[in-house]
Amino acid sequence: MQLHLQTWPAIETYLRDKRTVILPIGSTEQHGPNGLIGTDAITAAAIARGVGEATGTLVAPVIAVGMAQHHLAFPGSMALRPGTLIAVIRDCVESLALHGFERFFFINGHGGNIATTTAAFSEIYAAASFGGGAGTRLRCTLRNWYETPGVAALSKELYGEQEGSHATPSEVALTWHLHPDCAMPMRLDPPVAAKGSFTDAANFRRNFPDGRIGSNPGLATAAHGKRIYDAAVNELSNQLRNWALPAREKEQKGDGGI
Repeated sequence: MQLHLQTWPAIETYLRDKRTVILPIGSTEQHGPNGLIGTDAITAAAIARGVGEATGTLVAPVIAVGMAQHHLAFPGSMALRPGTLIAVIRDCVESLALHGFERFFFINGHGGNIATTTAAFSEIYAAASFGGGAGTRLRCTLRNWYETPGVAALSKELYGEQEGSHATPSEVALTWHLHPDCAMPMRLDPPVAAKGSFTDAANFRRNFPDGRIGSNPGLATAAHGKRIYDAAVNELSNQLRNWALPAREKEQKGDGGI
């Protein structure tokens, strides 16, 4: 059930029984010579839809531009400043909270979003703290699909040390499963990119000229992507059910649903 494909009466009906919404968040940034610029947004949105279908939970539109300033030396990359992304996340959460949503399950596809998203959660809770009163019923959590135990184990099995940390074969494989017409197998030189650190965009481009960090996306296949997708959806669905359990208990007591 995708929010943008519903009518307002349908959302009103949903809120009679449930209080949880899934919010996918990703990025629009380079992913090496054969990875799609939209990889982080594409994967987060697809996995969120799968989790929503498995759990009967509403899925909000993806936040497709993230904290990716370090990729701006590569054409096509887009970024929000940390303060801008914090404001976007706060406004999305608080907009939905006005209608009765209480639990916000973020599914993330970009490592650069982690610190900023958790800071946005802190801002939401701080607003309630400084406002006084009884506090807020809002609860937010961030889950990185690529760090779920099953996905991490599968990536290690398939790619070992060649998984790397950016433009990884696992995320490239997942996009090829989702969009097989965009698959671009190629021989990379060197096959495994260098590892290292970075600061700003120019520094990143100097250190990692083709955009990869420690990875060999030449190992990616669409078949691998299907396995990775299934593992991510299965684990995150279970995590959502467990995380939403307290709200279910409240529902049984007449105090709101999931």
